[in-house]
Amino acid sequence: MLYGVGLGPGDPGLITLRGAELIQTADVVAYHSGSRGSTARKIASDLLDSRDTPAIEEHLVYPVTVNGGDDYTELMASFYSEATARLAAHLSAGRSVAVISLGDPLLYSSYQHLHRALSSDFPTEIVPGVPSVTAAAAELAHPLSEAEDILTILPATADPARLAAAAASADCLVVMKLGGHVEQVRSILRESGHLDRAQVVVRATMDDGWTAPLNTINADDVPYFAVAVVGTQSSGFVPSTSDSVGEVTVVGLGPGPSRWLTPEARAELARATDVVGYSTYVNRVPLRPGQRRHASDNRVEAERAAMALDMALEGSRVAVVSSGDPGVFAMAAAVLEVADDPRWRDVSVRIVPGMTAAQAVASRVGAPLGHDFAMISLSDRLKPWETVAKRIDAISGADMAFAVYNPASKTRRRQVAELRDIVAKHQSPDTPIIVARAVGAPEESVTVTTVANFDPDIVDMRTMIIVGSSTTRAYIDGAGQTRVFTARHYAGGGTTQLSFSPGFT
Repeated sequence: MLYGVGLGPGDPGLITLRGAELIQTADVVAYHSGSRGSTARKIASDLLDSRDTPAIEEHLVYPVTVNGGDDYTELMASFYSEATARLAAHLSAGRSVAVISLGDPLLYSSYQHLHRALSSDFPTEIVPGVPSVTAAAAELAHPLSEAEDILTILPATADPARLAAAAASADCLVVMKLGGHVEQVRSILRESGHLDRAQVVVRATMDDGWTAPLNTINADDVPYFAVAVVGTQSSGFVPSTSDSVGEVTVVGLGPGPSRWLTPEARAELARATDVVGYSTYVNRVPLRPGQRRHASDNRVEAERAAMALDMALEGSRVAVVSSGDPGVFAMAAAVLEVADDPRWRDVSVRIVPGMTAAQAVASRVGAPLGHDFAMISLSDRLKPWETVAKRIDAISGADMAFAVYNPASKTRRRQVAELRDIVAKHQSPDTPIIVARAVGAPEESVTVTTVANFDPDIVDMRTMIIVGSSTTRAYIDGAGQTRVFTARHYAGGGTTQLSFSPGFT
């Protein structure tokens, strides 16, 4: 029988009862090491040395301990081939073999190579061990993750681009095999915004172990048995103090459903000390213990931006939230405009994109924005209606599809009818128009109609309109769904040959 025995992170007292039993009874005990001796053997030494019958010990010494290109690959392949043969000989002779390894035998362990090579020919048993991941959290006395946090475990030896992408989307993370990769990991965590809460744990639970903030240590002091930990913010979270400047991040929440929230946006919301925004949008942000929320009316963009910048000056990490993408008729421009003032020049302002409402609506019917297109807000609260009408006329005259934001409210109704009349001057009556309400919500409703049949009365503030161009086509697919696309070429010209009644959906 082949046993893969996890020793835990280093303290012999953390070896499981089953693991200890096998170390004391297996015919053969095997362990890996570099040139300086086996840490696994040292951890299990009391159990091995107190056996009634000494075990046959197989010391599997790595040929090298630092990556060295093709030569390294060949040497390691030869090493594992020889180690497999040595253990297979014992197993074939009927001896039990326990391969002991630090942490857990199936988490970034050398035992895995032997298991893969031998388990098809010999029976195996895995004895789990306490992994360094949880041991590090115990050393820090801080949770790795909780509630809806997603924990990501990364090997520092992975490709930097993959590490950066994973770190950017992580709530909480642990980077293993840190030795020799400190500067690379430090740079990646700085870029992803995690560096200020990253801790290094060296030789967790061992007598010579220690911990320190990742941004303060000397890279040369970090050995192989070290991990970097970015634990949860939800427990024991302490906001930044006023002796340092925080930051403002303008975060796009997407059109509504949580599934449309990007991993980057989710991570920014998780690390924020404060969330600022229109109450409807703030309420979409998951509650986090210790995180402050500042909801306000939808018509105070400048005041909201100034408040966020002032909080950042006091050391807070502020997330200003917007629906859709913050750079499209939303808070990014408002924050940057207010930040263009000497009072707030020291505050870092970052923009985290989100899916736009136009993208979400377009996806429901196909690709009506598949060629050149424009976006326009029908609201005349911040600009005169004459300007809005002039731009609608220019867009329609240029023969571009366009998405219409903020088309109507309870008191603002005539603008939608005027939009229809302006478009009708330039486009065929059969030109498709998409009217979408509450996309992504349970009450979602999407109607495909035409310029001739478009009814302004069905439009409200939760509605978006997409107006087609002369190359926008609509057809019914085999499943009975209306598909709309704007051709990417003008060959043949003409307009859609299909017409729809106002109620066609």
